[in-house]
Amino acid sequence: MVRTKLVTLTMALLLGVGTLCGASFAQEEPTIYVIKQGDTLWGLSEQFMKDPHTWPDLWARNREGITNPHLIFPGQKLRIFADRVEIVDEREAKPGTQPAKEQDLIREASVERLFTVTGGEGFLQEDGFKPAGHIISTFQNREIVGEDDIVYIDIGKGHGAKIGNRYAIYRKLAPVSHPVTNQILGERVIPLGFLQLTQVEPDVSKAIITRSFQEISAGAFIMPYKDKRREVALKAATRDLTGYIVESRTGNKALSAGDVVYLDLGKRHGLAEGNMLYVTRDIQPDPKFVTGPIDKLPADVVGALVVVETGEHTATALIIKSIDTIYLGDRVELTRNNK
Repeated sequence: MVRTKLVTLTMALLLGVGTLCGASFAQEEPTIYVIKQGDTLWGLSEQFMKDPHTWPDLWARNREGITNPHLIFPGQKLRIFADRVEIVDEREAKPGTQPAKEQDLIREASVERLFTVTGGEGFLQEDGFKPAGHIISTFQNREIVGEDDIVYIDIGKGHGAKIGNRYAIYRKLAPVSHPVTNQILGERVIPLGFLQLTQVEPDVSKAIITRSFQEISAGAFIMPYKDKRREVALKAATRDLTGYIVESRTGNKALSAGDVVYLDLGKRHGLAEGNMLYVTRDIQPDPKFVTGPIDKLPADVVGALVVVETGEHTATALIIKSIDTIYLGDRVELTRNNK
């Protein structure tokens, strides 16, 4: 009963209050919507209201009553009216008793929301990470090389290298510290390009750079090539987690939708690819207008992000929505589905 009320309230807030078109609630014919895996307030807001930006504001203003913005689950049916949405109680009807007209109005949920990973997102290199090798020299000792240039690596036949083997090239940047504890979480790593072996000796190899995203120089490390282009589907959370945005791919401190960020949560914490987290920020009361003790103000929801890759203790995520500027150090919250 509590869950039903919360779902009804959640979806009513999602769709907003419509205008009655000369008919009472009892006379209005609802549309039946079937929830599928991957549906979220944001996605349904985009589908029904044509404005996905409404969900964070609706949740932020009603977090006392809507403690979980994912109180919609695959298989549930929703009656969509002009001014409200109700969850269908399956106990109300027996199999075969559903009116034919309502059956005709059932709308299947759209295809699960997918997020494209290009492989250029980078990651935080944690303790224990070992690269396959390094670029130890460049053609004519050039400071910077790029596509079609020759480089030399410290991997040879003794390491199992063969002509034609491909490797991804990365650059390790400055260590990343936690914004609250100052603990070093790892080192920011960004992809630079790819190379392919053209000549293999016992301990070293000659290679050609087949693609470059950024400037490449000696000292860059390499890993066996793996096509990281893929699509990540939203995945329901299995637990509640709170963490922080600790760094961004670009190193910028002010962020928005489309930016890649790194989190202080990983596999060991129960985080998984496809989890969607909300970016929240505490609100402080203006002391000029406070006359006595007050409770903590509800946090603002300023955006959302989706995890696209997880390490043991850290993760890479893509900011998918922002209704305000997002900053390094902002808090992120993962909320479990309470079925």
